[in-house]
Amino acid sequence: MKKYLLSLIFAVIAANMNAQEVKKLPQPDMQINVSLTEALQKRRSDRDFKADGSISDQQLSQLLWAACGVNRADRKLLTIPTAINAQDIQVYVCRQDGVSLYQPYDNSLVKVTSTDVREMLAERQANMKVAPLFLLIVSNQEKFRNGNEIYGAMDAGYSSQNIYLMCAALGLKTVARAMMNKDGVAKALGLNEKQILELNHPIGY
Repeated sequence: MKKYLLSLIFAVIAANMNAQEVKKLPQPDMQINVSLTEALQKRRSDRDFKADGSISDQQLSQLLWAACGVNRADRKLLTIPTAINAQDIQVYVCRQDGVSLYQPYDNSLVKVTSTDVREMLAERQANMKVAPLFLLIVSNQEKFRNGNEIYGAMDAGYSSQNIYLMCAALGLKTVARAMMNKDGVAKALGLNEKQILELNHPIGY
């Protein structure tokens, strides 16, 4: 009986710990008062970031919705096109306190690791690691019948441009980067060989 009670207690504790690993984000604001032409005019690549800036949950929700959020919930369709509607793009939020995977259908984050991978993402461009967060764009090739790296790179490009435009609308800095320690990041995130690290976006002020 005592062993049973201890097992039950540990199971409850484990369940509570797992529940804490999911974070619901605020709903994205659909009334941002910036036109598409204004965002295109402001879109630029910035490579210098302040170390003391922070990105709010509301801003993060806007960014992730643009990167690969749901814009037609009734049909489960996204803000970005993907080849044969494979929806292969996964976006990871990489911060000092670890990495979380964006879940577009319920607008939430699932914690993947407590490891800070920003230095591995910055790699030789050490000044990048001070950005408060990186958005890491991954193509999950398992979404394609036989895999298709060209389609994955193309879909990542759509997501990247949307991140650029939302950053411009929110007054944030970013730059699309292919440089990163791919092996180190993949290992830290527990990615498999079918998950291709395409691009990363440091984001800040």
